Amino acid sequence: MVRPGGTVALFIYTSQALIPGHPLLEARLNATATGIAPFTVGMPPENHWQRAIGWLRAAGLKEVKAQTFVSEVQAPLSYELRAALAALIAMRWSGAESEVDRETWEQYERFCVADSADFIVDAPDYYGFFTETLFHGEVAR
Repeated sequence: MVRPGGTVALFIYTSQALIPGHPLLEARLNATATGIAPFTVGMPPENHWQRAIGWLRAAGLKEVKAQTFVSEVQAPLSYELRAALAALIAMRWSGAESEVDRETWEQYERFCVADSADFIVDAPDYYGFFTETLFHGEVAR
């Protein structure tokens, strides 16, 4: 329960560019069910996260707004940041093998698997980013 005048907020992971130099690979991976989760085929459009402003308004909230934040990462990476990126990349696409062709999956394994000699985040000029969106509104007084 939120008190009158209080804030309700949703903070949602929204996008990324994590495989620099390989935009087709990233696009192919993003086009899989794993890559577009939590969206599912047949899901009503009003259930997609980009409709969160409507969800909050329907709940009676006022002053509903959205703001997107960009988190950037670039080399050199700390051990902790490298591990976090490896986990994020695995979370995004490790289940996509059955949905892509063999060449795409081989590229994934080459550039996106942490113990690969060509793991993209180990590149000396690595740069990537991800976005998160904050949706929030105020409970009527």
